[in-house]
Amino acid sequence: MSGFIEIVKSKNKPKEKTALLTAALKSNKALINDLIAYFPNAPIADRGLCIEAISEITKEGPKFADCCLEFVIAQINDKAPRVKWEAATVVCNTAGLFPERASKAIPALIKNTEDEGTVVRWSAAKGLTEIAKYNLESQKKLLGLFAKIIEIEENNGVKNIYVKALKAIEKGKRAK
Repeated sequence: MSGFIEIVKSKNKPKEKTALLTAALKSNKALINDLIAYFPNAPIADRGLCIEAISEITKEGPKFADCCLEFVIAQINDKAPRVKWEAATVVCNTAGLFPERASKAIPALIKNTEDEGTVVRWSAAKGLTEIAKYNLESQKKLLGLFAKIIEIEENNGVKNIYVKALKAIEKGKRAK
């Protein structure tokens, strides 16, 4: 665990730590086990760093999450907003490749649609709409929820994620 801990505990700036951890995980996928072992008792800032590194990797290559998607989903309702939104972003990044596994995040993401933080609600919206896009069974259950959220969501940026998803899904149905 020393290489992983050295990065996390270094005196580097947060962005530098994220870049270092992302590079380390990309080059040595086995470090994910160190990350998972460290995570439960880690300080909030370190937990955010860990999930952000996974998020950065899955942006480029969602297949990385094959070894840790369930772990990430379990963090969606963490008490730290950064962990919540980065975990939801991982789900968003991986829903196309792992639609069934990503759908297990739905209950936690739905809970985050009522969070007081706009970024948390925004990332929950992105995660839910990506799941709906790639998982037809979940899509049926989520469309009604999206319509309800559109009615009550006050932030236009968050609301527009659902509006765009509903339009895209409807357009896709007509094309068939």
